[in-house]
Amino acid sequence: MKTIRFSISQSLIGLALLSAAARFSQPAIAETMTGQSGNVRAEISYDQPQEYQYKNVRLKIIRAGNSVFEQKLPQENEYDRPVGGLFEEQKNKLPVLDLDGNKEPEVIADFYTGGAHCCTYSLIYRYNSQAKQYQKIRHEWGNGGYRLRDLDQDGLPEFESRDDRFAYAFSSYAASGYPLQIWQYRQGKMIDVTRRYPKLIYNDASELWQTFLEARKQGDDGKGFLAPYLANKYMLGQGQDGWQRVQQTYKGRDRTKYFADLRKFLRETGYIK
Repeated sequence: MKTIRFSISQSLIGLALLSAAARFSQPAIAETMTGQSGNVRAEISYDQPQEYQYKNVRLKIIRAGNSVFEQKLPQENEYDRPVGGLFEEQKNKLPVLDLDGNKEPEVIADFYTGGAHCCTYSLIYRYNSQAKQYQKIRHEWGNGGYRLRDLDQDGLPEFESRDDRFAYAFSSYAASGYPLQIWQYRQGKMIDVTRRYPKLIYNDASELWQTFLEARKQGDDGKGFLAPYLANKYMLGQGQDGWQRVQQTYKGRDRTKYFADLRKFLRETGYIK
C-alpha cells in the first residue's frame, strides 16, 4: 500500500510540474490601452506573462498620424501595473488631455505598485514644441490617487487628491484620515493650489470631524482623524480655533505628547508656517 501511495504521489507531483511548466511556457498576454485628444493619440502596451506581473511596458505617442515618441517606461519592478485612469470611469483609458491650457494635450500614464492599498504614481508627458520632443515628470500619490475635476470652471482640470503623509502618522492606516490636496499641472510642474478652494477644505474638515466622533463612539481614540482636521483648519486660517477644539475634545493620557508631536508634524509638513 505504501508503494502504491508513493507512486500516486510521484504521479501527482509529476502532473503538477507538467502543469506548471505548461503555464510558464504559455506566451505572455499582450495588452494595450489607448487615449486620444484631437490629433494626438497615445498607446500603452505591455506583456503579462503571469498574474500581477507586467513587463515590457511601452508608451507610444502619435501626432497627426506620425509616431513621434516610443519608449519603454521606467518601472521600479515588474509588479508596477499600468492602470490607465485610476477610477472606474477612466478604467482602461489612457488620459490624454490639455492640463495647462497651451492647446497641447498631455499624456498621463498611471501606475499601481501593488499591495493592499499602496501605492500609485503618475508619469505626465508634455510636448515641447521648440525641442519637438516629449518631456515627463513623475508625481507620487501614495496610498490614494486622484480625480480629474474642473473645480474652478476654467476649462482645465485639477487633480483632486489627499495628503498621503498623514498615513500611519498617528494611527494605523485604517484609522488615519487625510487632509484635502488639490494640484494643478502648469508648464511641466505640479503646483499645490489647495488653499484656493476654502469651501472644499471646509467641507473636508467637517467630514473629518464627524469621522472622528464616529471613531470615538466605536472605541478608537480618533487621533488619526484629528490631525488632518487640524491641517484643514490651518489651511483655512483657523489654526487657533482648531487647536482649541482639539484640546477641549481629546482627553487621552498621552495628550501632552500627542499635542507636541502633532504641532511638530504640522510644522514639518508645512501646515504651520
